Amino acid sequence: MGNCCAVPQTSDENRGKHKPNPYAIDYGGSEPNGGKSTVLSNPTGYNIKEFYELGRELGRGEFGITYLCTDKSNGEVFACKSISKKKLRTRVDIEDVRREVEIMRHLPKHPNIVSLKDTYEDDNAVHLVMELCEGGELFDRIVARGHYTERAAAAVTRTIVEVIQNCHKHGVMHRDLKPENFLFSNKKETAPLKAIDFGLSIFFKPGERFDEIVGSPYYMLQRCSEKLWSRKTEQGVAQAIIRSVVDFKRDPWPKVSDKAKDLVKKMLNPDPKQRPTAQEVLDHPWLQNAKSAPNVSLGETVRARLKQFSMMNKLKKRALRVIAEHLSVEEVAGIKEGFQLMDTGNKGRLTSMN
Repeated sequence: MGNCCAVPQTSDENRGKHKPNPYAIDYGGSEPNGGKSTVLSNPTGYNIKEFYELGRELGRGEFGITYLCTDKSNGEVFACKSISKKKLRTRVDIEDVRREVEIMRHLPKHPNIVSLKDTYEDDNAVHLVMELCEGGELFDRIVARGHYTERAAAAVTRTIVEVIQNCHKHGVMHRDLKPENFLFSNKKETAPLKAIDFGLSIFFKPGERFDEIVGSPYYMLQRCSEKLWSRKTEQGVAQAIIRSVVDFKRDPWPKVSDKAKDLVKKMLNPDPKQRPTAQEVLDHPWLQNAKSAPNVSLGETVRARLKQFSMMNKLKKRALRVIAEHLSVEEVAGIKEGFQLMDTGNKGRLTSMN
């Protein structure tokens, strides 16, 4: 579950807005599973601790905590994402969890997509037992290497686009593609890169139009684009993106091949009808000849920026965790409710037009 995505326009009724949530505080009701309200329709089981031992914390998000998880029958290790029911304050939150499980079950096994093994649900939480990726985040490994080449960038880009293509082939849109959501399966140099976190993903049909922005697009604008467009303010970045003004004169772009810059320009076309599909990206000469891309370091500038990027993200996450841990469930619910009242356009973001 994340904070920035595009969704088709839906009515308040369809989104379940302002409807009572039977999962957040009181789980009593006329539902199956011993009279308790449930989130999942067909979990693997009820008591996860009967089959798995939950170990140390691996990560923490808005809705839950991810733990190291060991299968008691054979000692195999996994990751368990435990989502607190008390934090599922709206019906949309609940539907997001259901859809995340449905999508992970729907997608066929792929070498670069994390797989879902089991699901459990008790009175307090929903537990998703998934493939463990303990090789660290993509950018962290790049920084640790001490240098970065265009050939390495081409290999990573190809993997990411293949993931996108596979999702689209099976009618799934990830909607939260960012560096933090790509982890290496283990610490080996040859470890495969895996896409994780399908909490914002949705099913789609060919020809379906998605034009409503939900959540803040600032991550996309600043984090991924500030250095490329050479603008220092959010407004400047946004305007540069809209005008498709790409600055290839700043370091390290003069060191980058024309083929790579050509693909970047095409992928950043503001007109969605003109942007290449995932297959067209994979067919581009730069990715078709990824192993032939220049294998010389792009310089310290790239490494320094990636290191700064990674450090700022970790600092932001820690700050948000401290804030979240000091807010009660009721306070968090109040903040969300206040945001929804101000979000008169139901766009998931606030602008001067709201």
